[in-house]
Amino acid sequence: MNTTDCIKTRRSIRNYKEDQISQEVLKEVVDLARFAPSWKNTQTARYYVVQDAAVKQNIAENCMMEFAFNTKTLTKAPALVVVAYVEKRSGYERDGSFSTSKEDRWEMFDAGIATQTFCLAAHEKGLGTCIMGIFDEEKIAEAVSLPEGQKVGAVVAIGYPAEEPQAPARKEVEQLVQFL
Repeated sequence: MNTTDCIKTRRSIRNYKEDQISQEVLKEVVDLARFAPSWKNTQTARYYVVQDAAVKQNIAENCMMEFAFNTKTLTKAPALVVVAYVEKRSGYERDGSFSTSKEDRWEMFDAGIATQTFCLAAHEKGLGTCIMGIFDEEKIAEAVSLPEGQKVGAVVAIGYPAEEPQAPARKEVEQLVQFL
């Protein structure tokens, strides 16, 4: 799959086949995702793959802030990925001071780049993903035993797609760009 096709055909998938994803395939996805750019090449993204049914169910039922839509999506997915990041590196100087006025917001920026790169890599491997935006960060960190010094950046449902949603309407280029 070429880059243009990958970008244009990747969708948020909320319905999955029951097929499990091999650890080999998931490692291939992370192998591609690790090439995501990061602040001063800090490479702070970490990927916690949850395939254990009980842990996945716990996260779906107790960590999604009672948002039923996300609970339903996670329950259907054969796996979920918690994208975490190492704190106090992106946007920081070695002495701990901030490099720019964006301060620590570079951490989430890098986590976002890593998450989208992960999702594009998964799509290229025939997997569907859905990035969850509503979750209890502390409860998820506890559920996956996140090490101290890491924070949850995103939760991603992942599996082999059982649907092919159409692309939602997109704004025209002229609405999005200005040349100065």
